[in-house]
Amino acid sequence: MKALVTGAAGFIGSHVARHLLDSGVEVVALDDLSGGYRENVPAGAHFVHASVTDHRRLKALFEEHTFDYVYHLAAYAAEGLSHFIRRYNYETNLIGSINLINLSVLHEVKCFVFTSSIAVYGANQLPMTESLIPQPEDPYGISKYAVELDLRAAHEMFGLQYIIFRPHNVYGEHQNIGDKYRNVIGIFMNQILNGQPLTVFGDGEQTRAFSYIDDVAPVIAKSVFVEHAYGEVFNVGADQPYTVNQLAHEVCRAMGVKPNINYLPARNEVKHAFSTHEKARAYFDPPPPVSLEEGIARMAAWVNRVGSRKTSDFAAIEIPRGLPAGW
Repeated sequence: MKALVTGAAGFIGSHVARHLLDSGVEVVALDDLSGGYRENVPAGAHFVHASVTDHRRLKALFEEHTFDYVYHLAAYAAEGLSHFIRRYNYETNLIGSINLINLSVLHEVKCFVFTSSIAVYGANQLPMTESLIPQPEDPYGISKYAVELDLRAAHEMFGLQYIIFRPHNVYGEHQNIGDKYRNVIGIFMNQILNGQPLTVFGDGEQTRAFSYIDDVAPVIAKSVFVEHAYGEVFNVGADQPYTVNQLAHEVCRAMGVKPNINYLPARNEVKHAFSTHEKARAYFDPPPPVSLEEGIARMAAWVNRVGSRKTSDFAAIEIPRGLPAGW
């Protein structure tokens, strides 16, 4: 049994690859290392340095290997930045996904597992359930929802089986804490390591349900073995929402520093976003979720071991007008 895992040097992808290997699945780990690190790829996986946008390389890979399953986690998941990198967002997150879907149809992959995002819901009814009609408000969410729709079309036309997950605000070990455009917990921890104040956009009262990696990756990895989950969409992650202010204080506590917060002008984002997970629990029966306090403590211990990461500006901003302060 063999699986292709894209984004396998990144955050969630590296954990999914590890869980698959632990289950006895042979893993081909694909990543272009634009946001991940080679050391994140678990031992035992066959690493391929390539991008999902490189159709020729992907075609050769599918001809070389017979994949039973494709786990597509490669993406540039900077929701707020996606307004300013529209072409890059769609080329990476949409066209790259279509490349994989086409090849999965041609090579008769048994199931295509796609990590979408809570961003597809937009500013929707709370808590967000899978039955809501998606109303994405940014190019990132739009690209994710477009892939969801294309998977359904590929199933109807060609019989491609799929499972869609909508994770949200995932954090933990292997996260790229040097990316200043996404992953607020990693951003906070990197700022603390560098002796900088925590930067919060707006009043900090926006709410999210921050999800520890162990509440997300195992469910995604095991999903292909639950065949009645094929063709379904699942929210996955933590239930309890917290404000960004509460989060900042919890991160400071775990890192052993006093809160020092620099409030910046609000940016264009959904104010409140959290979802229900009854459906995922019914299908996959996961263990009780890790609390925010425990999850942040685990991540803080890892961050203190690996140290800070250098941050850099995104090199290809396409629309600089209105770019938030600090970006």
